[in-house]
Amino acid sequence: MTSRAKRILITGGAGFLGSHLCEVLLRGGHEVICLDNFSTGHESNIAHLLGQPNFELVRHDVTEPIDREVDEIYNLACPASPEYYQTDPIRTMKISLLGAIHILELAQRRGAKVLQASTSEVYGDPDVHPQPETYRGLVNPVGPRACYNEGKRAVESLFMDYRRMYKLPVRIVRIFNTYGPGMHPFDGRVVSTFIRQALSDRAITIFGDGSQTRSFCFRDDLTDGLIRMMGTDREFPGPVNLGNPNEISMSDLAQTICRIVGPTENGQEPPIAYRPLPEDDPRRRCPDISLAKKTLGWEPTVSLEQGLRQTVDWFRSIDFETRRTGSMSEQSDSAGMLKWAGR
Repeated sequence: MTSRAKRILITGGAGFLGSHLCEVLLRGGHEVICLDNFSTGHESNIAHLLGQPNFELVRHDVTEPIDREVDEIYNLACPASPEYYQTDPIRTMKISLLGAIHILELAQRRGAKVLQASTSEVYGDPDVHPQPETYRGLVNPVGPRACYNEGKRAVESLFMDYRRMYKLPVRIVRIFNTYGPGMHPFDGRVVSTFIRQALSDRAITIFGDGSQTRSFCFRDDLTDGLIRMMGTDREFPGPVNLGNPNEISMSDLAQTICRIVGPTENGQEPPIAYRPLPEDDPRRRCPDISLAKKTLGWEPTVSLEQGLRQTVDWFRSIDFETRRTGSMSEQSDSAGMLKWAGR
């Protein structure tokens, strides 16, 4: 890896992961361009970066062409939780495909290295466990999650074709469930929803019987993996899994969060409300990170307990109501029917 200062574009830079990536790269002495249209990103995530000499905020939609002098591009722009990407599935597909095309064309013009944030969703509801990068997935191409699953699968194909046809230095990472400070409290993801419900003295809503499992990677570990993948000099485009290989059931996750949050005002733990499992929601999702260990020297270092405590502390520090405006989860959550299960 090189320490030379670079001019780096981060699409989706005001999102949960993108904003933290902006911070880390700025601390590394790089010039950072944060591109976001704030459809799911939040201005508060990057407000403290405004005014820094090496930081530029560009309000832009990746479905439109973009041109900047850049050395590297992290393409993180896309709604990432089912609550968001299922709200307008056609637009989700456009963001994935048109956004990737515009970013790849920019990278080709500028000779930039470009990293695509893909997803564990490309594996669908897997019949191989844990999932290695060689597994091709079990995906329903016409289901309610297909706008995201198939959009990301198509983008991986585009990236590899640009590499084969134009020798473009591309990198592909498949991100598994990630959590940490900076998550939107109303994004519909399971960790943020459980924490918010526990802190608000509300019933914890579990979809299915709670036996379905996920693995959760802390934000800082995941960001380190992204930077390592971008920085590698070897001819290794990926894809590579980035995630935590330790599984936990949704029931156990709910109990862990309730224990960390502590008793409610009446001294009792929040009750559990069970709902039907959404269509095409996978029963298990867990990465095989052997390739990341071998090629990047990367593996998670923050335990779930440590990461959840930091995340709960951050949630305690924010005002939920100021972040509720514009949340796609607002109406459905008020009825106790958030459409997530384990993401």
